[in-house]
Amino acid sequence: MIADALSIPNGFKQTEAGICPDEWSIRTIGQLGHVLTGSTPPTVEPKNYGTDYPFVSPFDLGERRYISRTEKMLSTRGFSISRQLPCGTVLFVSIGSTIGKCGIAATILATNQQINAVVPHESTNSEFLHYVLCHASTRIKSLAGEQAVPIVNKSQFAETLVAIPPTLAEQEAIAGALSDADAWIESLEQLIAKKRQIKQGAMQELLTGKTRLPGFSGEWECRTFGDCLLVRPDYGINAPGVEPDGLLPTYVRITDIDDHGRLHTANRVAVNHPDSSSYGLEENDIVFARTGASVGKTYLYRLSDGPLVFAGFLIRARINQLKLSPGFLFSFTQTHQYWNWVRVMSMRSGQPGINGNEYASLQLRVPPTMAEQTAIAEILSDMDTEITALESKLSKARQIKQGMMQELLTGRIRLV
Repeated sequence: MIADALSIPNGFKQTEAGICPDEWSIRTIGQLGHVLTGSTPPTVEPKNYGTDYPFVSPFDLGERRYISRTEKMLSTRGFSISRQLPCGTVLFVSIGSTIGKCGIAATILATNQQINAVVPHESTNSEFLHYVLCHASTRIKSLAGEQAVPIVNKSQFAETLVAIPPTLAEQEAIAGALSDADAWIESLEQLIAKKRQIKQGAMQELLTGKTRLPGFSGEWECRTFGDCLLVRPDYGINAPGVEPDGLLPTYVRITDIDDHGRLHTANRVAVNHPDSSSYGLEENDIVFARTGASVGKTYLYRLSDGPLVFAGFLIRARINQLKLSPGFLFSFTQTHQYWNWVRVMSMRSGQPGINGNEYASLQLRVPPTMAEQTAIAEILSDMDTEITALESKLSKARQIKQGMMQELLTGRIRLV
C-alpha cells in the first residue's frame, strides 16, 4: 500500500478508472450520454435495404473516425423501423471478435445489434468521448470474459467508469490535440495509398513493355521461369522455431512475409538444426509460399536482412542473373497478372498450393537485355523504398498518438 501511495503523483488520485488529477471526476459512460443498442431490419424484406442511409456493422468501424458510408445501406423504409442515431453519436463494437472498435457518426444513421451507441449530452464533447472509449477499449473488452461469442452487454458498457476533466473546454482541447494527430495519420495513409496506386500504374506500364525507358528498344522475349534458374526450385527445412539468441540464424516462415513481399519485424524466431546451413538464403534468392491462404507470396533476400534460413512451406529459387533480373522478377510477382496466374494454378489440385515444378512453369515476358530489366527493377525498387519510408513515418505517428492519448486522457499533461 505504501509503494502504491508513493507511485501516485502529488495532485493525483487512484480511482476505479485509473490514476487521474484530483479535480477530475469519475463518471459512468451512461452519465456522459444516452446509451443505445442497434437492431437489424428484417433481411427477408429486400425493400428494407438500399442506398439512402448508412447501416453500421463492426466491419465499418476501425479504419475511419467518422462514418458516413457503410458496406450495407438502408432504404428509407428500413431506416424508418430502425433506431435512428444523430450526427455526433459515438459508436462502439460490443459483440464479437472485434469488441473495442470505435467511430463517430458523420451523419444520421443506424447500427446493428453488435454496436452500442452513445448520444453525448450537451456537456460531453463527442470527439473527446470517442477518444475516451478508444482508450478504455481494452478494459471494456475484458468485461466480455471467456465465451464462444464475446459480449459486453448494454448495462456493462453503460456502467463502465471513465475519468473526465472538470470543464467542457478541457475536453475540447484534448479532443482537438488528438484530432490533429489523427489528421496527420490520415494524411500519411492517403499519401501511401496514392503512392501505391502510382506504383501499380508504373508496374502495369513498365513490366508489360507498354512504356519503354529511354535508350531501350527491341522485342521483348517469352521465357519459362524454370529456364532462368541455376538449379531446380527446392523446399525449405522442417524444423521448429526457437527463441532468438543472437547467434542462431533467423527462421523465415510464410507468416513472416507480408503482402508486399517484406519481412515482418515482430515475432521473429530462430532455427536450431544441424542441417540449417544447407537452407541458408543467398543474396537475390527468391522464396515462394507454396500452400494455404498465403500461396504465391514472395520474398527477395538481401544480405542486409541478416542470416536467414527458409522453412518447409517455402520454395527457394536461385536465379541465373545472366537471363533474369531478380528485382524484375520480384516486381512481376506483385502484379495482377501474376496473382491471376496464382489463383488459377493453385486450385488445380482442389486445395490452395503450387509446387516447385509448377512455379518453374510460370511464363514470363521480359526485356531483351539485362540492362533494361535492371533499370525497370531499380525504378520500382526506389518507389518501394519511398513507400517503406512513409510507412515507417506512419508507424511513428501512430505511436506518438498512442502516447498522447495515454498522457492527455489521464491528465498527466494538461492543456487548459
